[in-house]
Amino acid sequence: MDGLRWYRCMRCDSWIPLSPPSQPAVQNPPEREDITLPLRGRPLRDRYALRLIALDRIIHFLVLSALAAALLLFANNKATLNSEFTRILKELQGGVGGPVNDTNHGLLHDLERLFALTTTNLYLLGAGVAAYAALEGVEAIGLWLGKRWAEYLTFVATVVFVPYEIYELTKGISALKIVTLVINLIIVVYLVYAKRLFGVHGGGKAERAVQRRDTGWEAIERATPEPRQTPAAAPSATANPFATGDPVATANPFTTGDPVATANPFTTEEPAATATPSATGNPPGTAASPGTGEPAPVRQDGRPTDPAES
Repeated sequence: MDGLRWYRCMRCDSWIPLSPPSQPAVQNPPEREDITLPLRGRPLRDRYALRLIALDRIIHFLVLSALAAALLLFANNKATLNSEFTRILKELQGGVGGPVNDTNHGLLHDLERLFALTTTNLYLLGAGVAAYAALEGVEAIGLWLGKRWAEYLTFVATVVFVPYEIYELTKGISALKIVTLVINLIIVVYLVYAKRLFGVHGGGKAERAVQRRDTGWEAIERATPEPRQTPAAAPSATANPFATGDPVATANPFTTGDPVATANPFTTEEPAATATPSATGNPPGTAASPGTGEPAPVRQDGRPTDPAES
């Protein structure tokens, strides 16, 4: 189109007509070696899946970081918090006329178990939670960038807790426990089969081959449309208005089967008399003599003479 230039998206193969830049940064397009091709095809879909897992790991990182900070603060102020907790618990028991935590479940029971830990154990527990939070953060960064090592790290960190999650379900079923287990199992299966961990389906070599096939210049060339071919001009339909497809029938449109009559289709002259001998072999203009087969004399008017006259 006049005044417009076609631009191609190297990721989705869309073509968009835009005006050329008024002040281009370079005069000529860059060489292929200077162009970084974007992901496309299956590698692009895998990148989206890995980043979805990375978002899950970011949530884990934030929650565990907050829990680690709370444990360390609690260990540092355990004595003060223990006295306050005891005072609040006694006031609650006095207000309701009896103990408020007579079971082995619930938030108050968990707090009592927490206060029962020594300060050293609280510091160790807080450090362990902080380390696991850091591991989740490293997984999230590696998966977001599409690193192969992050896939292995995520697989190991996920599959280790699957038996514990199953054990928790045996103690008590809840929606949160079921959802957590299902998500982790999906992640494990996806990493093993779709990302070919541990040599499955060809391993890393096959994974790199797929990436080269779908994201290299060969993929761009395969997706490039072929130039439209201009059809050849059809032969003139008026070359022979009487053509029927039969070369014999169309050689002469006025053919009647008689070679004499069709020698000239537009002639008005009659064909000359045939100068062939008669059936008796006599020359033209003579009559056979009766009984002898010899030619008989003919009068001037063309009638044969009487033999008695001769």
